[in-house]
Amino acid sequence: MKIASPFSSPPSPDASPPVLLRLNKAHYPVTVLGYGRRVGLWVQGCGIRCKGCVSQDTWAAEGGSAVSVAEVLDWCKTKAASGLDGVTLSGGEPFEQPQALAALLDGLARWRQEAGLTFDVLCYSGYPLKTLRARHAALLEKLDALIPEPYADALPQGGAWRGSANQSLIPLSPLGQARYAGKDAPAAREKTIQVALEGERVWMIGIPERGDMAALESLCATRGLSLNQVSWRR
Repeated sequence: MKIASPFSSPPSPDASPPVLLRLNKAHYPVTVLGYGRRVGLWVQGCGIRCKGCVSQDTWAAEGGSAVSVAEVLDWCKTKAASGLDGVTLSGGEPFEQPQALAALLDGLARWRQEAGLTFDVLCYSGYPLKTLRARHAALLEKLDALIPEPYADALPQGGAWRGSANQSLIPLSPLGQARYAGKDAPAAREKTIQVALEGERVWMIGIPERGDMAALESLCATRGLSLNQVSWRR
């Protein structure tokens, strides 16, 4: 998704102000962060800033672009024409934009119901589950599955969709239970990285094995290539 101004023309003075989501990037199809073929949305801004995070480009609150939730939903619907199993929300920290997250989840729910679709919504968060339940219980009710807790670089890695062993894949709805219960045990799935091209940029999507990014840089260097503006180093 090309991140641009949320409006192609100025809104009517009488129109309600749009709900804006600060977005880092969007991609379809994502096949390595949840069940099936998915829309991936990476929000911008994270105050947690876990050591070893591979998405440090999403930390700065002023980065990315402010995009209307309506525009994000329209983009998702366009992409879904070729098939959609789910939407994965990551970042950045989605729960640091609670108003925009609520509007997005409500819009996804309306679309799913009106179109008779069965895609699930999976959300990553660096906040502990206890904190999310205390502060954002209403938002959790709008999700099908959640992967909470901060990434812990000192702990063993988790399963295919989790960065570290302290993180759990938690179903939150009947659909989430059907798709995710027991599906991401540590030995159940190997980690896979998906590569996508966008102009002169290369996106590597997924949860890498530790050391993979440094090994990639070293391999590129032996062939005379350098990686600039990488997300895993500031």
